[in-house]
Amino acid sequence: MAGSFLGYHRAMSFPTGSAWSMARDIAEGYILVTERTFKQLTRPDLDQLTFEIDRHMRDLRGEQPAIDDTAALQGRHRRMQRLSSALTMLRSYRTRQKL
Repeated sequence: MAGSFLGYHRAMSFPTGSAWSMARDIAEGYILVTERTFKQLTRPDLDQLTFEIDRHMRDLRGEQPAIDDTAALQGRHRRMQRLSSALTMLRSYRTRQKL
């Protein structure tokens, strides 16, 4: 039974439904990323997640809060840091697993 686990069909492998929503949840801090986060994902899923994290990083870099709005600046930097560390961990995982 290709693509099934104990008789259940794996329709979506992302815990949040899509790569875009997973990247968004990582940025917001709802998902804490470890190597175990990536174990259930296939090679195309990892490719899609890498693309979506990169896209979300570009979007965050594009939005510039006011220079005197420290709370917005800190939140933006926190989101960018979460995505950056998730991307580093993802690339490290792929290198070790040779995916």
